[in-house]
Amino acid sequence: MGITGGMGSGKSTVAQCFEALGVPCFCADKEAATLYEDDEFLKALRKALGAKVFANDGRADKKAIANIVFNDKGKLQKLNNLVHPRVMRMFEKWVGQHSDEPYLLFESAVIFESSLQGHFDKIICVYAPMDIRIRRIVTRDKTTPELAMERIGNQMDDEKKAQLSDYVVRNYYGPKYRQNIVQSIHNKILKHTTKR
Repeated sequence: MGITGGMGSGKSTVAQCFEALGVPCFCADKEAATLYEDDEFLKALRKALGAKVFANDGRADKKAIANIVFNDKGKLQKLNNLVHPRVMRMFEKWVGQHSDEPYLLFESAVIFESSLQGHFDKIICVYAPMDIRIRRIVTRDKTTPELAMERIGNQMDDEKKAQLSDYVVRNYYGPKYRQNIVQSIHNKILKHTTKR
């Protein structure tokens, strides 16, 4: 199963609710972060984005990368072409290690943007109104509302994501509601998987 939602929607919090119910969750962002320690990936990154995204100590400068790709869709595509196939290979290996589970979750903000939806039986969308998302991003990333808006603008509209998904978690009614809706979706998925 895929779990997605735009920046600031709270998809990681919702994924943690599923994990609390015993559902293993693969976080694409966390796994992608490990690539920045991989020499082969760094070599490919230098070729795609140039030396300016590296600090003097040879490490990739994630802030510089973000500044470039959030302002250049072509460069963003180049970065995605490097990251996504590698993350999906990691995911396939991880799936093999959890083959005895009723179902697994793949958490990523860009399931639809990267055309990954075909890999999953069902998609869960975590949704929150724009003003709440901006407030969360500003607090979390210590940034400005303008920059938060700019970054949100690089992702697919959340209304569209919700329409394309099988389940929607409206993540702005508080923890009790969130827990109840996650439990309800969990029960439906278990019903669906045991019927096979």
